[in-house]
Amino acid sequence: MSTSSRTLRLLSLLQTHRYWSGDDLADRLEVSIRTLRRDIDRLRDLGYPVQADRGVGGGYQLAPGAAMPPLVLDDDEAVALVVGLQSAAHSGLANVAEASVRALATVVPVLPKRLRRQVEAIGASTDSLRPEAAAGEATDPGTLVAFAQACRDAERVRFGYSSASGEATERHVEPVRLVTVGRRYYLLGYDLDRADWRSFRLDRVREPSPTGVRFRPREVPGGDAAAYVRAGLRRGSRGPEVSAEIAADADQVRERIGRWFDVTESGPGRCRVHAEGINPEWMAFALAHTGGEILSVEPAQVREVMRTWASRFTRAVGTPS
Repeated sequence: MSTSSRTLRLLSLLQTHRYWSGDDLADRLEVSIRTLRRDIDRLRDLGYPVQADRGVGGGYQLAPGAAMPPLVLDDDEAVALVVGLQSAAHSGLANVAEASVRALATVVPVLPKRLRRQVEAIGASTDSLRPEAAAGEATDPGTLVAFAQACRDAERVRFGYSSASGEATERHVEPVRLVTVGRRYYLLGYDLDRADWRSFRLDRVREPSPTGVRFRPREVPGGDAAAYVRAGLRRGSRGPEVSAEIAADADQVRERIGRWFDVTESGPGRCRVHAEGINPEWMAFALAHTGGEILSVEPAQVREVMRTWASRFTRAVGTPS
């Protein structure tokens, strides 16, 4: 066994979080105690915090470190990690979803081909139940990964795109940022053919293809990608204008839903939530998530959703005695 292979094997054993005696590790690796010590020192040089107890009965254990060095995973662990990240990328938790996409962009490119095929097979044969997701709106994890990598590497991408009216176009874009709005992903980028900034719904994207051409990132108008995408959605909105009065501090509400809604203070311990073109059910869910008492809601469609949910929840738990 080569030195590098033996070092990886040693790291794999230590990552089980067992306490290993020196003799046991040496036997597993089929080396002398002196060679084992050199391998341990090599791991420490790479940043792995290996603890050692000297003397008779001494041994080794991998301790938690201040920074996370590269992981060593077996095949099953690697596949499980990627599948788990793909599921998390479609979660309703924005921060978790975004971090999962970034992690996928890091992990997927280094997977061996045989493992990549396993992951693709699992994804192709699995359906997920996503609340309030309309048919055809699911974003392909491969598309997420392709754009996450392109944003990270500042690499131009070509792809097909279908507008809301169904018009099919070909795009050549400098991708800058992925933004989540509700349960959808949007790409913010500079459209080279139109010489202007555009946002693209990823469930309408076809066959993204990195070009290998790098670019110098441009400054996002206003400096906030999420705010730019949200403003664009409002301009193109066909849905109703919605607003609500909440008995809660504006900062508290803004922390919870400010990513998708305008939140303004309307008095001591009170605030107003406003948005345009928002699905009434999504609005009702967001208002419940604020944790504050809802004093008023417009329009009637949102109140009807809340009334239906209230009746459903009451039937589920029963009327208080």
